[in-house]
Amino acid sequence: MSTETKSLQPSQVGVIGGGVMGEALIAALIKFGIKASSICVTEKREDRAKELIAGYGICVCDLATNVSASDVLLLVVKPQDMASVLNEIKESIKAGALVITFAAGKSTSFISSNLGTDNPVIRVMPNTPALVSVGMSGMSRGAGVSDSEAAFVSAFLSATGKVVEVSEDLQDAITATSGSGPAYFFAFAEHMIQGAIALGLTQEIATILTAQTMLGAATLLDQSGKSATTLRENVTSPNGTTAAALASLSESDLAGIVTKAMKAARDRSQELA
Repeated sequence: MSTETKSLQPSQVGVIGGGVMGEALIAALIKFGIKASSICVTEKREDRAKELIAGYGICVCDLATNVSASDVLLLVVKPQDMASVLNEIKESIKAGALVITFAAGKSTSFISSNLGTDNPVIRVMPNTPALVSVGMSGMSRGAGVSDSEAAFVSAFLSATGKVVEVSEDLQDAITATSGSGPAYFFAFAEHMIQGAIALGLTQEIATILTAQTMLGAATLLDQSGKSATTLRENVTSPNGTTAAALASLSESDLAGIVTKAMKAARDRSQELA
């Protein structure tokens, strides 16, 4: 582990919820340097629990046992299930244990008030590309979180991709941008593939062309140091093919559609609070 986070070395990390994101976080913890034997997951589905044991060599235990023994708790449950989970664990949670919530819309104050304890709480909005170590996470500290606790969370989340720390009032914007963002990308990719097929390409070739084009464009934006606007302008020749396509998108109010969609995601995140 890095010297920046040595002050926080949990003897056990409890993961509540072993779904897709729970698995990605387990993999990240192990990649970061937490021993598999020090990670315990609570998962209602027995077959899923067995998959995680076989895949990662971690422990599986019931909720009360997991919570009472863990120095760090990862709450990877659906927003609508969070209140009931907090009610179940509030009598068992270890004093001083760091609580990390990954539920959209649920604030650190919501977690603290439902627990009725003074455990430090960090709120994180991840996204699904964490599964292939190119995810994007936005984290926010609740009251009483130490620098070493925040550094630990940032460091292990870096094993899933990139991490930014923001004030909690911006978490709904993070949700609308990177949390829900992969679905916008996949939806656009779907339509590009369908459009390519309509122009005569096979589905296989259309998919390869679309995926690689998007991967290349995203990598260029990430690594070139140039803005999206500059990169768009660089590939758009006056009166050329790209200009014709972009004009069509503009006529359909692409900017307004994207802004409206992101606002809808932000508003829904606020409703989940």
